[in-house]
Amino acid sequence: MSNVKNLERQVQELSRDELAAFRSWFVNYDWEAWDEQLEQDVANGKLDSFAEKALQDHASGKTTEI
Repeated sequence: MSNVKNLERQVQELSRDELAAFRSWFVNYDWEAWDEQLEQDVANGKLDSFAEKALQDHASGKTTEI
């Protein structure tokens, strides 16, 4: 059985309280992983083109103040 299938089975067997605790833990875990990936992408310049495009759009009047 694959790890994912095993985890799915184990999650299905959790009580409501255990599922709530797991859900809370997983949301935090997932956000931390997303934050790490974002930090790596920023450090590697993967988002530079998006920032440059946004600055160009703003300089040319294509944006509105919020």
